[in-house]
Amino acid sequence: QVQLVEGGGGLVQAGGSLRLSCAASGRTFGSYALGWFRQPPGKEREFVSAISWNSGSTYYADSVKGRFTISRDNAKNMVNLQMNSLKPEDTAVYFCAATTFSGTYYWRREEGYAFWGQGTQVTVSS
Repeated sequence: QVQLVEGGGGLVQAGGSLRLSCAASGRTFGSYALGWFRQPPGKEREFVSAISWNSGSTYYADSVKGRFTISRDNAKNMVNLQMNSLKPEDTAVYFCAATTFSGTYYWRREEGYAFWGQGTQVTVSS
């Protein structure tokens, strides 16, 4: 069992940066791959990024590639999402999630994740 709590959201101007964090509880945190998803207003939740259990592999949606960076610290049970060059279309509720599956086929699908946080709001003004 893993419990996830996101933080770091807020209001930022276009072109700015935010760093989201996700704190996890559970002794088996290091065995999970972790992902970030987001749900823009009035839209469905979409994949953003994922990282393998040992940080050896990362994966990004095309819409954020080159602007967002995912990282994790297994000693601190944390996963982070550094978001740079933010755009108004990045406005969404951001969720972190944990999965035991490996590979991008599962990482980019909501159904691949067993545990979810409650989400944190990111608003990018133009």
